Amino acid sequence: MSRMIPINNRLLIIEDDPQIRHFMEYFLTEKGFQCQVADTAQEGLSIFVTQAIDLIILDLGLPDYDGAEVIQKVREWSQAPIIVVSARDQECEKIKALDLGADDYLTKPFSSSELLARIKVSLRHLSQMNNERAPIFSVGDLILDIDRRQARLAQEDVHLTPLEFQLLAYLFKNQGKVVTHQQLLKELYGYEYGTDTQALRALLAGLRRKIEENPAKPRYIKTEIGVGYRLTDQ
Repeated sequence: MSRMIPINNRLLIIEDDPQIRHFMEYFLTEKGFQCQVADTAQEGLSIFVTQAIDLIILDLGLPDYDGAEVIQKVREWSQAPIIVVSARDQECEKIKALDLGADDYLTKPFSSSELLARIKVSLRHLSQMNNERAPIFSVGDLILDIDRRQARLAQEDVHLTPLEFQLLAYLFKNQGKVVTHQQLLKELYGYEYGTDTQALRALLAGLRRKIEENPAKPRYIKTEIGVGYRLTDQ
């Protein structure tokens, strides 16, 4: 059994814009979080390795190192959730950050309620992993039992192909988070599959036809245009 790690709502904010940094620190402290702040990548990494941090909020445009380098360094030895908050809104920047190991990506300007919602999703996911929850996932009327390899929708069995089951299981394990096309291709087909997303889109379309009441307006699997997909957590 893996070691249980308590989640104490300890956040590290790495942001060089003082106005945004102070806003996030004040707002999140008011919501009950313990916040550490840094305005450079080096200071942020120093705090992270010396203090117990549950989640990192990270700007990409830092004065000393690019935020992408921070993601890489953290992921060398920690799976603590990382939420990127950045003015960079290009799809390639989002995909790069997520593929390097970021858990989520918010484009500036963003609302305080959206930031709070993303933090709660990431911390809930971390807590579930630490508690080794039973491999039965659910959202709405959709239930996935990993051990029995069984899917049910509104109390009715849903017959999934092995790849459809693997795809849905991976989305459930990352519920509420954006999963990029490349992450899914790697999970389903391995590195050799390259960057061809046509088969992935076809597989996703088939899965949606089986679990969505209206595949054109999906309730469960949301498309993040140009980036990937997100399984809703509501």
